[in-house]
Amino acid sequence: MRPTRRYFSLALAASLLTCCLPAQADEQMDTIRKRGRLKVAVYNNFPPYSDAGKGIDVELGQALAARLGVEAEIISFMSGEDMGDDLRNMVWKGHYLRGDPADVMMRVPVDPVFAEANDKARIFGAYQREVMGMARVASRVPVPSGSAAIALEVFTREKVGVEGDTLADSFLGGVMQGRIRSNVVHYRSIEEAAKALREDGIVAIMAPIGELEAALRGDTRFVIDEVKLGELSQKSWPIGMAVKAEADELAGSLSTALAALQKDGTVEAIFKRHGVTLRSAR
Repeated sequence: MRPTRRYFSLALAASLLTCCLPAQADEQMDTIRKRGRLKVAVYNNFPPYSDAGKGIDVELGQALAARLGVEAEIISFMSGEDMGDDLRNMVWKGHYLRGDPADVMMRVPVDPVFAEANDKARIFGAYQREVMGMARVASRVPVPSGSAAIALEVFTREKVGVEGDTLADSFLGGVMQGRIRSNVVHYRSIEEAAKALREDGIVAIMAPIGELEAALRGDTRFVIDEVKLGELSQKSWPIGMAVKAEADELAGSLSTALAALQKDGTVEAIFKRHGVTLRSAR
């Protein structure tokens, strides 16, 4: 089970922060140049983004490091109780067991309210817009749009899968005054939910589209749609990275590197290799 690290706010719509950052010299950038490595923090057990040293965020971190003229040192970590803990442990303070923090952390929601609440980290460089989606058996589950009372009524009879302790879990457990809660089946991962969908144990999965695309890659029996329910307040959110608040030069260098990788098609190619559609964060 993953904590709500990816869904830090259920009420606030995500919005993009500017990536136009000052490029003042900082000690962290000097340290990176001397060691010849960029320490990149990625979540553990989070396919298709980062899992066992592979994934979209791992490859993007490696490409960013190459643009900076150094190697990437990938640091995988388990999420804390919330993303504020993750930023403290992996970006600006470190952990008593893990030691010093990384230079940059991937897969951080780029939201001004969240950033203000975590002002010891600089959050920037959106490279993807994640969108809440639903994989479904089209003949048994309608398109998830409009009113939840109509679109989700099917789940008063049929079972829908979610990963525990996520936005999808919270939403389906509370919507329609809890009427479908008993038919919401919890799994430890989207991969487990996808297995159940293939075996007809459930008829749908609600999760971010990128995870659904990767878990069901190549299986044409199911349709994946964007969830467009009026009752769902947070339907999409931009994803970026974070460094220490004072790491001006590093943030500026990473922003420049990301822009180059987006322009030359590298970012899109990385997503495509993993079966995920790249949705612009802008």
